[in-house]
Amino acid sequence: MDIIESINNFTHLDYIEWTAVFLNLIFLVLLIKENKWCWIFGIIASAISIYLFIQFKLYSEAVLYFFYVLIGVYGWYVWTANEKKKENNTEFEVSTWSWAKHIPLVLGGIVLSVGLGLFFKTQTDAERTYVDSTTTIFSFIASYMEAHKIFSAWIFWILINGVSIWLYYDRGLMVYSFQMIIFFIVSLFGFRDWGKKSGVRQ
Repeated sequence: MDIIESINNFTHLDYIEWTAVFLNLIFLVLLIKENKWCWIFGIIASAISIYLFIQFKLYSEAVLYFFYVLIGVYGWYVWTANEKKKENNTEFEVSTWSWAKHIPLVLGGIVLSVGLGLFFKTQTDAERTYVDSTTTIFSFIASYMEAHKIFSAWIFWILINGVSIWLYYDRGLMVYSFQMIIFFIVSLFGFRDWGKKSGVRQ
């Protein structure tokens, strides 16, 4: 009876939220396996999430997931185009970036996070603006890196997912908070798997 009552208490937002979580999980698993179809699941899940975040006044997150839609299209294009390299025995493989290449990205990410956080704090009714903006900006960076199979993208995702567990919990998005716990754990596997493929010692 309790189970039936719980189901009846579900709102349409709950169903939408769980659908997005399920699709996002498929995306992440396929991403680790380097399957290009991950981007299709990511695009659909991100489009659903945009609507949800607007409802919960997490505007930076809505902007982020709009970007995820775009990066999904971009990722699909890049991964599909690089499949042709197999014909020339040149694989599109996981690779690494030097520390020198990471430093300007991190510094630029911090500056943009502060700027975006200040904008949403002064111009909108958004909550947790600086934390929200920081996860948003660095997710932009990590998404671009994963589209190009850069190993260190997983380091960013581990940190982003860890912070997002609290952010979503704080805003009452319990399902998304639970999703971030799963994503945090799966990101550790992604870090290990891509690390082996890139030849990084762990």
